[in-house]
Amino acid sequence: MTSALLPTYVRAPLAFERGEGAWLVTEGGERYLDFGAGIAVNALGHAHPHLVGALTEQANRIWHTSNLFQIPGGERLGQRLVEATFADVVFFCNSGAEANEAAIKIARKYHAAGGHPERYRIVTFAGAFHGRTLATLAAGGQQKYIEGFGPKVEGFDQVAAGDFAALEAVIGPETAALMIEPIQGEGGVRVIPHGELRRLREICDAHGLLLIMDEVQTGVGRTGRLFAHEWSGVTPDIMSAAKGIGGGFPLGACLATREAARGMTAGTHGTTFGGNPLAMAVGNAVLDVVLADGFLDRVAHSGLLLKQKLAALRDRHPHVFEEIRGEGLMLGLKLAVPNTDFAAAARDAHLLVIPAGDNIVRLLPPLTIGEAEIDAAVQRLDAAAFGFEGVRGAAE
Repeated sequence: MTSALLPTYVRAPLAFERGEGAWLVTEGGERYLDFGAGIAVNALGHAHPHLVGALTEQANRIWHTSNLFQIPGGERLGQRLVEATFADVVFFCNSGAEANEAAIKIARKYHAAGGHPERYRIVTFAGAFHGRTLATLAAGGQQKYIEGFGPKVEGFDQVAAGDFAALEAVIGPETAALMIEPIQGEGGVRVIPHGELRRLREICDAHGLLLIMDEVQTGVGRTGRLFAHEWSGVTPDIMSAAKGIGGGFPLGACLATREAARGMTAGTHGTTFGGNPLAMAVGNAVLDVVLADGFLDRVAHSGLLLKQKLAALRDRHPHVFEEIRGEGLMLGLKLAVPNTDFAAAARDAHLLVIPAGDNIVRLLPPLTIGEAEIDAAVQRLDAAAFGFEGVRGAAE
């Protein structure tokens, strides 16, 4: 039977009936260890009791009112995010792409409000992924996503990360901001060195630019800090967040300093669903867990443990695994065999991983992952790798 869904996804032949922590269960009862977490979305795993309780309690009260009225849960979530970060103000939306759209608009409006509307261009970095709207596709700059959708949205310049000569050359009187992911997720779990992030901050300060951090995938504890840029000591002016902030419920946020957001007055931006009572209840429940004493330390410990075990796995299968990348529980395995084939082999071993650019598979388990589940995942990666032993250069 032909599906009624638009065929924009190549879906694996699996459907899940329920989830339990780090596990997904099919309609037939088969259990899969989930090291994709809905692409870093299910930060607290599946059916976390605190999230389920918050959602059901709110669902029995009120779902949606629109932003024409006060939403106390949003005020509370915004204040908690402000207190935990560099930001002074927060805008709630529904996704990472929307959060990045807001970030772009805030950066442009900042300069317009300061009397320089000509400063609208944003510099981004090769390998970036900022979303699938027309503007965020242009920001990401990857031709495979842009092709066929007409003229690319104007206003974005792209250079290679770490090429500071090229960066200085592209900055001009129309440049408004730099926009970067502290770790490129879709681009291959490429970590931007902390020293490079610090230099970007210095360049922004020298040229009067805003620094935008895209923390859609890296944020909300994924690397062992609330947001990944904290490891570098860098403070952005604007930051996008989504994915893990809703623990599986659609939620995005754009955070900014009050100065950076000076142009965002009533009527300059909006959203119908963003920040509604259901989303805010879940977002507050996520922060209840992630900001609890010791939680982020446990994430960092789990990430280190997983990385150590992956290093031993690489030593056992040097013709399959070339490199381990990432921080915390955002890790990537650079492969010597095709990543889509390896993801399928891992799925056959009942482990779910996510392919990414540069022939990487991402490991993005729930932040609540335990040592026994880490061991089980490594055993399944080991089993998947045995099917490729002796294969050289298959990825070329």
